[in-house]
Amino acid sequence: MTVSEVLPVVLYILGAILLVALIVLTVKLIITMNKIEKVVDNITVKVKTLDGVFEIVGSVTGKFTFIADRIIEYVSLLVEKIFKRKENKNE
Repeated sequence: MTVSEVLPVVLYILGAILLVALIVLTVKLIITMNKIEKVVDNITVKVKTLDGVFEIVGSVTGKFTFIADRIIEYVSLLVEKIFKRKENKNE
């Protein structure tokens, strides 16, 4: 046997091993992607259930902000009236 006869056989064997390794890695990648898809779907479902809670929190926060703005407005008007009265008395 010469080198020219042995070299193609070695290359075919290495090529077959590489092909099998790539097939195994591809199958493992597919399995991993399926697991990741299940996790992402689970997270998506959980986030959708929290959307209602976030909507309620947002509306309540908006109402509290509105009420706080009105209170601040009335207090500032009251303080302004008090200072105007004091200025009018001083004049």
